[in-house]
Amino acid sequence: MSGRPTRLSDFAGLWALRREIDDRKSGQTGSLSGESSFQPTQDGLLYREEGTLKLGDQPQLTASRTYLWSEVSDTEIDVSFEDGRPFHRFNLTKTMPQAEHLCLPDFYNVTYDFQGWPVWTSDWRVLGPKKDYRMFST
Repeated sequence: MSGRPTRLSDFAGLWALRREIDDRKSGQTGSLSGESSFQPTQDGLLYREEGTLKLGDQPQLTASRTYLWSEVSDTEIDVSFEDGRPFHRFNLTKTMPQAEHLCLPDFYNVTYDFQGWPVWTSDWRVLGPKKDYRMFST
């Protein structure tokens, strides 16, 4: 594969995961190293990530999260929280799609980058009264 993903099934499988975290509110940086997987379900792909999280001077811990990715159309992917609440939607026809999520009082913005597919990134910027951080994942 090269170029960019063209359908949801292109994400299926196991991926290496690296994440850098810059928390501007606390002045801490961190990282996560692990893996993510996209497993087929009747509703799309179940995304699960797990890794070792290190934030500032705190002890390392195991972190995980789960989302459901589903195809809305030939060009759009919906990402939902594990409990089914909507999270964001992005367009697969773009090599650098963006999406937003408002979770009052916080605002989440993501830019995916598929230019180096199958290596890809997500760049999250989160702002709110008590939040100001960036998470960059490869």
